Amino acid sequence: MKHPVIAVYSGTFDPLTLGHEDVVRRAAQLFDQVIIAVATAHHKKTLFSLDERLHLAQSALHDCANVKAVPFDGLIVDFVRAQKAQVIVRGLRSVTDYDYETQMSGMNRHLAPAVDTVFLHTSANVQHISSTLVREIAKLGGDVSGLVSAPVLNALEFKLSSAD
Repeated sequence: MKHPVIAVYSGTFDPLTLGHEDVVRRAAQLFDQVIIAVATAHHKKTLFSLDERLHLAQSALHDCANVKAVPFDGLIVDFVRAQKAQVIVRGLRSVTDYDYETQMSGMNRHLAPAVDTVFLHTSANVQHISSTLVREIAKLGGDVSGLVSAPVLNALEFKLSSAD
């Protein structure tokens, strides 16, 4: 009997962008289950709380039955093993991403030899999107509607209007 192949896609997702969604949706077609590992991000001051980021990931990807969002803290390889996953999925936008992600992949392979990393290049129409840019544009009153899904856009608008 074939065991299901479980993949983990980790990040802060503050906020989840259409670039992230592109990677998750494509990974969901390749693997039996995709777990969005939402980092607690103690080292960063996030716009959205962990619970909000989890909710936004679930809302934005509600139509993907084999995708779920789960919080994580610590080493990604420890989380992957705890989830009985075999694959780490990473999205690549540029050569800069590739250099960083290759180094991380090598270190993860050193720490967990049984776990493979799969790189998915983001689709051309979303390669320019980053959470950092989305946050900055939204804070400055710019239009981010083409960069995030409707649930995320609504949450951004609410969060930033209530911060005034």
